[in-house]
Amino acid sequence: MQDMTRWKGRTAIVTGASSGIGRAVALDFSRHGMRVAIAARRADRLAELAGEIEHAGGEVLAVPADMRDEGQILELFEKTRARFGGVDVLVNNAGLGRKAPLLSSETEPWREMLEVNVLALCICTREAVKDMQARGVEGHVIHISSMAGHRIPPNSGVYAATKHGVRALTEALRMELHDAKSPVRVTSISPGYVETEFAVIFHGSEEVGRQTYQRLKALEPDDIAAAVIYALSQPAHVQVHDILLRPREQAN
Repeated sequence: MQDMTRWKGRTAIVTGASSGIGRAVALDFSRHGMRVAIAARRADRLAELAGEIEHAGGEVLAVPADMRDEGQILELFEKTRARFGGVDVLVNNAGLGRKAPLLSSETEPWREMLEVNVLALCICTREAVKDMQARGVEGHVIHISSMAGHRIPPNSGVYAATKHGVRALTEALRMELHDAKSPVRVTSISPGYVETEFAVIFHGSEEVGRQTYQRLKALEPDDIAAAVIYALSQPAHVQVHDILLRPREQAN
């Protein structure tokens, strides 16, 4: 049974919130009475989402931020503390993939994936847990990972490496929190195909992106948001460590 009552009035930071999964998660949190700080690079889309949340009666803080810039990440947490007093839930959703094979790609796509998918996730996690521990709250860190963290898709070696890294970081964080006797929980959610902008960015083509999602009935952002709510709504003594979900029609 899902019970989000204890999270009502508490604060979540959602990165990569301007579209897709992050947007769906932020909207779901607001519907459950949570205050949300939303971050992404596209200020216009953030403003649009913030307006939608406020129109529905929710509390929201929109902070344009590039996850490759540590200063902007730190500013996100500072502004969240100033507005809401701190963070209780962090959803590390910001991430991307590039079709960047090991033998033929330029270096920059690799660097971008490593900085956004791994380094930014580490920085956000450190800042969130530091804040949670300082206030003694039973917080929750949720990583939006990928099925690529559990197998290696073709032409996706570096992207898969970043998501295998997220898998390792999830377990490392669980162990560190356990050793610190912290009540903060951690969950990794690994979707297969989700109909977002991911395929367009990965292939660098609107047309190929559309074709990707025409081959099968993909998951929808709301499906992933539902998994986030499931993990978050469990009793405090229950830690949902990994959730793997695919479209029924996805073979790999």
